[in-house]
Amino acid sequence: MNNGLRITTFAAALAATFGAAYGVGQGIDPVVADSPPKHRDEHTRPAPEQAEGDGHGGHDTPPAGGLQISEGGYTLDLDTPRVTAGKQADLRFTVRDAGGRAVTAYQREHDKELHLIVASRDLVTYRHLHPTRAADGTWSTPVDLPRAGGYRVFADFTPAGKDAENLTLGADLAASGPYRARPLPPASTTARIDGYEVKLSGAPQPGKASELKLKVSRDGKPVTDLQPYLGAYGHLVALRSGDLAYLHVHPNGEPGDGTTRPGPDISFTATAPSAGAYRLFLDFKHEGEVHTAAFTVRAGGAAAGSGTPEGHVEDGHGH
Repeated sequence: MNNGLRITTFAAALAATFGAAYGVGQGIDPVVADSPPKHRDEHTRPAPEQAEGDGHGGHDTPPAGGLQISEGGYTLDLDTPRVTAGKQADLRFTVRDAGGRAVTAYQREHDKELHLIVASRDLVTYRHLHPTRAADGTWSTPVDLPRAGGYRVFADFTPAGKDAENLTLGADLAASGPYRARPLPPASTTARIDGYEVKLSGAPQPGKASELKLKVSRDGKPVTDLQPYLGAYGHLVALRSGDLAYLHVHPNGEPGDGTTRPGPDISFTATAPSAGAYRLFLDFKHEGEVHTAAFTVRAGGAAAGSGTPEGHVEDGHGH
């Protein structure tokens, strides 16, 4: 084969290879937007019928959070990447700025400077913790994880500063010990926990704001005297099955606004970043105790069924 023919053949093969790679790249959408929008308080979110969205992750769809350990110049530095299942450990971490310095000033949101969520990869175990911060910026909290396996730690916070954005950073945590995989709990619109029954109506929709309404009852009677917790009558966290993308929503209304009642209904507006299965965790406070009800729902598909109630959260919340 002469040199001219070799060059021509090589060029054709190279063009075909890059053409195929380009086609594959065009067919895959990013999970997280490159430039997430600034945090907007859910209390001021438009009503579901007024919100826009094309259902395909358009510009009105909030980006999935918690998938990155660093974002916006801040990094979650987890000092305790491994614990032993069934034994209490001191979970320690630091939030660092772009220069590597520990962050020591935060904006208070929902009564706290920082909210810490720990969830198992199978979304059976869930903890909503409120760690304490030392003067040097190190956060710490006791944690007792019941089962071995992989966990995800989420730090939800807003640094101090006029133009600071709300961030949710995530890091992996391992609990050592004998491991047994568990399937995602089945979808259900009813959760029973600590003698309470919580019913869910509505489901998150990909790229479109929708209302989630939860009704709390006990012994067949509606609970109408819920107590404020983190500045509201309910606190809801949604995690996407698979990658554990984090969607943190707030209730529509707050205590003392003149219209929001202390139960039995708690209303939220949420937008799912994509179709798929999600696990919802609702914290509510009654008679001085915080309870956590959990649901498995599907965004972008059939509504959750009314099968076996699955509201159990292994070992409950961890406040």
